[in-house]
Amino acid sequence: MTETTQQSRSGSSAAGGASPGGRQLGEGRGATDPRARGRTTIADGVVGKIAGMAARDVEGVHAMGSGMARTVGAVRERVPGGGRPATQGVKVEVGEVQAAVNLDIVVEYGVAIADVASDVRENVIEAIERMTGLEVVEVNVAVGDVNLPGEEEDEEEQQPERPRLQ
Repeated sequence: MTETTQQSRSGSSAAGGASPGGRQLGEGRGATDPRARGRTTIADGVVGKIAGMAARDVEGVHAMGSGMARTVGAVRERVPGGGRPATQGVKVEVGEVQAAVNLDIVVEYGVAIADVASDVRENVIEAIERMTGLEVVEVNVAVGDVNLPGEEEDEEEQQPERPRLQ
């Protein structure tokens, strides 16, 4: 897990502005600096989920994860309540004030891969920094596959669905 401190929206780390009575916010309540009242910790899994969701939001990203991870994910999706894990294809390293992200993605056929990777990087950095306050020092994007048109339909045709009851 990591710790981060919160700053006011103006970017200063001091307590907010004056209240209508002329007193500083927090004045008379003990500490004047909100950071002195506690700390915020952010789990690595939280940063991983943010990165995964931000990467999936980019147009041209078909799926996340390497071949084996996608296979396991497909099996998990078919199990009732399994769903698709938000961190599939995402690895993060989180320090006290910084984070680094490694992503494995599958792109759609016909997209400019360099542009998609750049858009993914930009979207992930913006989301993590906005939501956590951590500085993202790097986002590495590995494109492991390209989804060809009709590829998923062919797989479904090869495995006809069997009736559940006989």
